[in-house]
Amino acid sequence: MSTSRKQPCSSSAAADAAGQSGATLTGVIEAALAQGGAALQRTPELLDVLRQAGVVDAGGTGLLLLLDAALFVAAARPLPEPQAVAGPAPAVVEGEAAPSAGNVADLRYEVMFLLEAEDAAVEGFRRAWADIGDSIVVVGGEGTWNCHIHTDDVGAAVEAGIDAGRPRQIRVSDLAGEVEEERWVREAAPAPQTTGSGPRAGGDAGPAIEDTKGDPATTAVVAVASGEGLRRLFEAHGAASVVSGGQSMNPSTAELLEAVEGCGSDQVVILPNNANIVSVAEQVDALTAKSLRVVPTTGVNGGLVALVAFDPRRGVEENAEAMAAAIEGVIAGEVTRAVRAFESSLGPIAEGDWIGLGPEGIQAFGPEMVETATGLLDALVADDHELVTVIEGEQAQADDSARVTGWLAEHRPGVEVEVHHGGQPFYPYLFGIE
Repeated sequence: MSTSRKQPCSSSAAADAAGQSGATLTGVIEAALAQGGAALQRTPELLDVLRQAGVVDAGGTGLLLLLDAALFVAAARPLPEPQAVAGPAPAVVEGEAAPSAGNVADLRYEVMFLLEAEDAAVEGFRRAWADIGDSIVVVGGEGTWNCHIHTDDVGAAVEAGIDAGRPRQIRVSDLAGEVEEERWVREAAPAPQTTGSGPRAGGDAGPAIEDTKGDPATTAVVAVASGEGLRRLFEAHGAASVVSGGQSMNPSTAELLEAVEGCGSDQVVILPNNANIVSVAEQVDALTAKSLRVVPTTGVNGGLVALVAFDPRRGVEENAEAMAAAIEGVIAGEVTRAVRAFESSLGPIAEGDWIGLGPEGIQAFGPEMVETATGLLDALVADDHELVTVIEGEQAQADDSARVTGWLAEHRPGVEVEVHHGGQPFYPYLFGIE
């Protein structure tokens, strides 16, 4: 992404932020979106015609919309609600890549990889991708580029990268399959997504859950999580119901029972996702006629990993066994803040200090959140680890996440990083290391 610096506009501000972020694809987009948005609000100060009309720059607004769409594709962030305007419906604005035949929804595969290539080769690479797909994002610089495309031709997408340089960490997702899975998740579960408004224990169960082939599902999952982003993540991974709760706000046995009874399946797995909730969840078994198993996940990252091993067509016993095995190799870390001063094994911690918690307790602390987060990652992530999942809480900022992922890229270059917005309170970062 390049823009002339002669115009102090939203596009140049976004480009500067993206170029300086040195982060993952998501971090680059977030940095560009934040700085571009701030610059957009200043455009009436730069052009008299905009100030006289009382509007901001239309081109800059379109650019930010494109970045919002890129963030939706790269990190499943919701698109902003459209503002009501008078007049005819606006025309669809195409991105920089020429669309292939049909629209984006017609394209079957999502291809992503890091590309090691000379900057001069990237423009030709972009043109090659423009001929085979849409939703194209190519950002980076100084020899390393984050690349994303929707296409029907996976081979051509990868070959274009080979022609330009060296693609690595290649990931291919079947978009049609993901859409079908999300449809199943949204339509299958009649239970509420938060507590307090669902069928009570003993009431009518919802309609039978169906798997992706249209057959009745054998097993359903009830998960515990806090934050709208985490709720959406668990839904997208296959949870039939998400009960609001977590550290310092544990749900009751009655609330978990309500969610279990509201599932359309007679076999249910509960993911407590917190050590304090495991025993509460285990009490539900004696209160329901359904076959119930608790997989003792102690964090949301473990819960998401467990859901990867979940198959709604299998019985509860087989699912519980597979899900428990999946979480054995997961290392969880979390960053939070000290509410009082105390002595720790690492030294005295002051009220308001940030704390990095891992399997061995407090493994990093300090007055700065990002430094504490990277200190925790330094203690937890080894060279033989393959994946670090970062879940941002409501206190996390785009610049902070860019610094965290930038640290991983510099100090653990062999590790793949995924960033998701969870929106959880009290914990700006939750880490899962596999």
